Amino acid sequence: MNDFIPPAKPLIGDEERAAVDRVMRSGMIAQGPEVKAFEEEFSQHFRLGRSCVAVNSGTSGLHLGLLSAGVKPGDEVIVPSFTFAATANSVALTGATPVFADISLDDFCLDPEAVEAAITDKTVGIMPVHLYGHPAKMDALTKIAEKYGVKLFEDAAQAHGASLHGTPVGAFGEFAMFSLYPTKNMTSGEGGMVSAANADVEHNLRLYRNQGMERQYHNEVVGLNNRMTDIHAAIGRVQLTKVDGWTKTRQENAAFLTENLEGVTPPAVADGAVHVYHQYTIRVPQDRDGLAKALKDEYNVGSGMFYPVPNHRLKPFQAEADLPVTEQAARECLSLPVHPSVSQGDLERIVEAVNALAKAGA
Repeated sequence: MNDFIPPAKPLIGDEERAAVDRVMRSGMIAQGPEVKAFEEEFSQHFRLGRSCVAVNSGTSGLHLGLLSAGVKPGDEVIVPSFTFAATANSVALTGATPVFADISLDDFCLDPEAVEAAITDKTVGIMPVHLYGHPAKMDALTKIAEKYGVKLFEDAAQAHGASLHGTPVGAFGEFAMFSLYPTKNMTSGEGGMVSAANADVEHNLRLYRNQGMERQYHNEVVGLNNRMTDIHAAIGRVQLTKVDGWTKTRQENAAFLTENLEGVTPPAVADGAVHVYHQYTIRVPQDRDGLAKALKDEYNVGSGMFYPVPNHRLKPFQAEADLPVTEQAARECLSLPVHPSVSQGDLERIVEAVNALAKAGA
């Protein structure tokens, strides 16, 4: 049997290990100079043109971003249901209500028409997810936000380096959160990075992540301990030097799959969009689950189902929502290996497997 091709694989090398050892020897392990340098380098690297604040997870980043933007109990924030639960959880943790809107099938991101239809007098924000590494329709969503006087936030957990019409993801909203979880396009081991559109949001982020303090023992708000450690920041700084090469490989792997796959619907890329392929997600109109099982059992090819249970059907939410495209995506979407560790031989086996199984109706 051929070696297993995993659907995702963290890449940690000698440079990251050396960076961790350097921090451990320094004795400065908690939030310190490495975090400050990582924040500055992250903003510069992705050309965000705004300050960034490092936190201990992507979910923390979303939660603190919403708090820092003034979201409060009784408010509503429009979000997709076809995403990881952290998107809706972060809204609920502020005491606000996540309102679920449908997605577009071309990019799996929020459908602007569905967003506009979901706006009420309680809506204070719209939070698209740049799902799988493809930017959401930010031009249309920006116009809607301006029309109704609501704020635009970004869940950019999967979209490091993605852009739309030359504007990088993370530079559109009041804030944007990038996840640094191990399976993302780059990692700090665990963590998140939040870009802030203005000095007030940045100031609030720094307060909320540090128990509500800028000066020790002078707490200004009720805050949390959501700080990133220097150990994690040191890993992230090294990963910043590698992520562009990894992204190029992901895009090349994706291009090969798109050119050669048959019997399934490959992911589209919108005009003016740069897709960074956190996941390469196809649609399988018939028996997605069967195809995934056969890929593993017959070809030793891993795959991922993101996200088979939409957020609006999860136990904490149970929202009454008519989201037909979301339901279709939840039935049909399957993510194939596209990460930088995938070899040319692996790509050829993936193509052979999917084409054969799709033809056979597996």
